Amino acid sequence: MNSTLQGEMGDYDEETAFLGQIGPYFWLTFFLLNTVFVSTGFNGLYIIFAGAAPKHSCLVPDVNLTEEWRNAIIPFTAVGDEAVHSQCSRYNLAAVKNLSDQGYIPGRDVNLTNLPLEGCLDGWNYSKEVYQSTIVTEWNLVCDNQWKVPFASSTLFVGYLFGSLISGQLSDRFGRKKVVFISLGAQSLSVLLQSFSQSWRIFCVMFLFVGASQISIYISAFVLGTELLSKTMRVLFTTLGAFLFYCIGYMTLPWIAFGIRDWRTLLAVLSATSVVYIPLWWFIPESPRWLITQGRVMEAEVIVRDAARKNKVQAPSVIFKESEVRFGSVHAAVFWSLPCLGMAINIGYFGLSLNTSNLSGNPFLNCFLSAITEVPAYIVSTCLLRKCPRRVILSTFLVIGGGVLLLIQLIPDIYIYTAEIYPTVLRNVGMGMCSSAARIGSITAPYVIYLGTYNKVLPYILMGSLTIASSVVNFFLPETFNKDLPETVEQMQECQGYSFIHSFIHSFIHSLEFE
Repeated sequence: MNSTLQGEMGDYDEETAFLGQIGPYFWLTFFLLNTVFVSTGFNGLYIIFAGAAPKHSCLVPDVNLTEEWRNAIIPFTAVGDEAVHSQCSRYNLAAVKNLSDQGYIPGRDVNLTNLPLEGCLDGWNYSKEVYQSTIVTEWNLVCDNQWKVPFASSTLFVGYLFGSLISGQLSDRFGRKKVVFISLGAQSLSVLLQSFSQSWRIFCVMFLFVGASQISIYISAFVLGTELLSKTMRVLFTTLGAFLFYCIGYMTLPWIAFGIRDWRTLLAVLSATSVVYIPLWWFIPESPRWLITQGRVMEAEVIVRDAARKNKVQAPSVIFKESEVRFGSVHAAVFWSLPCLGMAINIGYFGLSLNTSNLSGNPFLNCFLSAITEVPAYIVSTCLLRKCPRRVILSTFLVIGGGVLLLIQLIPDIYIYTAEIYPTVLRNVGMGMCSSAARIGSITAPYVIYLGTYNKVLPYILMGSLTIASSVVNFFLPETFNKDLPETVEQMQECQGYSFIHSFIHSFIHSLEFE
């Protein structure tokens, strides 16, 4: 894939250097934008609780059975080294009733293993010890319909895929800020409508819209913060900021779910949380970088001058010096290496996150612990990203995460790398492509976990292998450590490593032509 663009833009970082690296304007923008990510933590993983499967067994209708036969009608099945009641079968009701009427005692007069089995023809009994209602209990998504739960999870990530593809285009056309707030409204409405779903199919359809709007929030807010903040604040925003605030939402989710055990009420409450973001419209500015690419230089100057006033520095009489720049081409290696990394990381991350409801112990506590373990990882990532090259960090933790999958949260998030590699004129498109490929990974994550029903270690082998393999792909990317945020493709090509990619691929193609 080659991309050739033409436009007018100077060096934004140099022209706004008078603002400094920190200040009230940057801190205010930092915190306001980060609060947006809390909503993605709320709404990204509520399927853990809404789609949880409580303990269940076949429903035994109210027929004339002795107490002994009513207790014995559900057979035992082996799960590992433990014998538990079957969740999907029972002894044939007609045969059991006949034996009960004749006064036979199960286990004494009758060998139960000789009795024929049948499915749960009358439905299921669900334990309400943990959940009052989930989509599983409401629509009987167990046994032969068990596949519908990971399918429902995947529809969210399919929505992520579509949202990733279109959010960049919308953001480039209408502006980062507008897309962020429109997406917040769309997410709130989609979750609310989903809470009224009358069937599993409608639930899945609404999940598509939830996913599309949510990833649109994430990408647009991420890009907006990357373009508004200084180099120093940008690293803090794209690591400890954005993901820590996402983690705050993720950590808060299990406590909300703990207090609301009905899935419809849970979703309705979560949808209402977006209302608190309405006032932020008047405090979060548009990206001056984007305004300049649209030829709206005066509007960009107004924002930068307001930033100078808040930072208590003097702005020059003329801020932006326009200069014509030819935007060259970007080779396919840069476009496709990052998406491959995103795909592998997302399979591991969402595979582990969605599996918290299947772990032993309290599901609410498991989810909270899963979220809180990310906090030290983000702190470590932030410290490392301030001191070390991106490729070295990413490859190191990809290998560690693949070898010891439980450490996958330590992998520095690929978003900061993506935002730093792509120039302003292609940043949303690049972020969208990377996010789209990552969604393919997250779409498959529920089914990777589903493989654990056949072999408990298989999901971890698969996720670990993919993660280690992706570390090789990382070496095809240019280094961005201590580099200015590129505005043009020409500046992007100056990154160390890009010339190596370009020369390597051209040499390979030349050798094929020679042969």
